Amino acid sequence: MTDNNLYDVGIIGGGLAGLSLAIQCADANYKVVIFEKEEYPFHKVCGEYISLESWNHLESLGLPLQEWNLPIFKKLTLSDVNGHLYHFNLPLGGFGISRYKLDFALYELAIKKGVTFFTNTKVNDVDFVDEQFKIQCSNGNIHVQLAAGSFGKRSNLDVKWNRPFIQQKPSKLENYIGVKYHIKYNHAIDEIALHNFKNGYCGMSKIEEDTSCLCYLTTAKNLQQSGNSIEQMEQEILYKNPVLKNIFSNAAFIYKQPLVISQVSFSPKNQIENHVLLLGDAAGMITPLCGNGMSMALHSSVIAFDKMNCFLQKKITRHQMELAFTEAWQQQFKWRLQIGRLVQRVFGNNLSTTLFLKLMKALPFLARIIIRSTHGKSF
Repeated sequence: MTDNNLYDVGIIGGGLAGLSLAIQCADANYKVVIFEKEEYPFHKVCGEYISLESWNHLESLGLPLQEWNLPIFKKLTLSDVNGHLYHFNLPLGGFGISRYKLDFALYELAIKKGVTFFTNTKVNDVDFVDEQFKIQCSNGNIHVQLAAGSFGKRSNLDVKWNRPFIQQKPSKLENYIGVKYHIKYNHAIDEIALHNFKNGYCGMSKIEEDTSCLCYLTTAKNLQQSGNSIEQMEQEILYKNPVLKNIFSNAAFIYKQPLVISQVSFSPKNQIENHVLLLGDAAGMITPLCGNGMSMALHSSVIAFDKMNCFLQKKITRHQMELAFTEAWQQQFKWRLQIGRLVQRVFGNNLSTTLFLKLMKALPFLARIIIRSTHGKSF
């Protein structure tokens, strides 16, 4: 690999946002390269729920969603830390699919459309010099006209760039861990459930092949107080919610060990760093209890492609592109993230969770407003 390689678009991270952006760019006949630290297919810590607002976009990329016969969710069930259940309708609804299946299908589509992939490849730095980027990776250097970052919740580049959320002292909103299992468990196919426990909550919903995703988020403090043992934490803390105790006791677990991610932050983030456009969780993460991070990642790729396309066609300058992208991103997602952080502070507490759920049940219009505020319109 030499410095003479020149691409129109370089994408760091091959998750939903990166793959979606790559396919859109390839369809517009741009030369695209993606750097991904893993090898496809692979699992990710994720709730694996997608709002139906993303359905049309995924089909436009070339995915045969109808043929896959995926579970469609129209109902939401919530439990407080004591296991009391509350039932709501989902105004827009969503569907379930594993990241293993979805990301791999998008990867195969991108390959067919001519996107170049460097998998098992770590990006060490990105330099912007003379209106081009030099992406320094474990295989060498690549030059691109435009660079996009779709590297998830936290990466070595966040540390390298000394991003503001990295500098913050750990607090309740900056120090979470996520744990995911795939399980076999008999529950409603049209329902997504969210069960609270002390300082955390656990989501469960069907994905493909009658399998379910069981994914929970909790504080690092909970894990530390349980001797840094996932199993001990589940038994001592999650099991206090009888609904969760029943699930964990009776489900058939497919993974030998859970997937775990640490140092999850919900702090606000910038959408541009060193002239790199940031997408998905790299630009700002919505709390999983709002269940819409995957749709936000996909939608952010649509916003980015629109602005990048105008730049590559020389209709706008780089500065104009960056301003337009930031403004459009903020307009689309800022309110959702603020609502998510607000609701996040309520859940996982014995008293506030119960009072909040009772209020939502007593005032259905309030429940509809909160749920709708964390979802967007079809794109």
